[in-house]
Amino acid sequence: MTDLVRRQLAQSIETMSQVLADDIIHAAVVEAARITAGAMKAGHKLLVCGNGGSAADSQHLVAEFVSRLTIDRPALRAIALTTDTSILTAVGNDYAYEEVFARQVEALGQTGDVLLAISTSGNSPNCIKALKLAHTLGMHTIAYTGNGGGKMKPEADINVIIPSSVTMNIQESHLALEHIFCMLVERFYFGEDFGSKPQHLAE
Repeated sequence: MTDLVRRQLAQSIETMSQVLADDIIHAAVVEAARITAGAMKAGHKLLVCGNGGSAADSQHLVAEFVSRLTIDRPALRAIALTTDTSILTAVGNDYAYEEVFARQVEALGQTGDVLLAISTSGNSPNCIKALKLAHTLGMHTIAYTGNGGGKMKPEADINVIIPSSVTMNIQESHLALEHIFCMLVERFYFGEDFGSKPQHLAE
């Protein structure tokens, strides 16, 4: 069993090492943060969606924006489209599960907002539909994916593609980059010296 632990950790580290060495990923995360901070400063918001573990990531990331990541600051406008079970089940039942995010984008999205869709496969039909609709509304679109980007790649303005086909390793890298994305948005929004303030210890 300890061999399994070592093997899985080595695989995780290998994926993260590839992400660490990939300047294209780094530039995409920075650009996504710049656009998101600009949208927020202009009074717009971030919408985030995904399925399964990516739904949990959506909620996790939005919590960092609305509460805080490491430093006290004003709340930032962000909404997870994965949390309202009445909406999700009503749309899934009355229309189709493929529509559960697009319907919310239609209701909540406005020109100048940002949609971040998260999918390890890059092929989630409900994320694809949400991205397509966001474009018609004049929203900025970001995709966090793996597997080469999948069908979501051409639907997003900015792609953060993890170089892996292993779901758990993609998710691990997504979470690390989502935290960094939030940190970068804070710096674009509040100033580059934001991170020099004392950080709070975990409670």
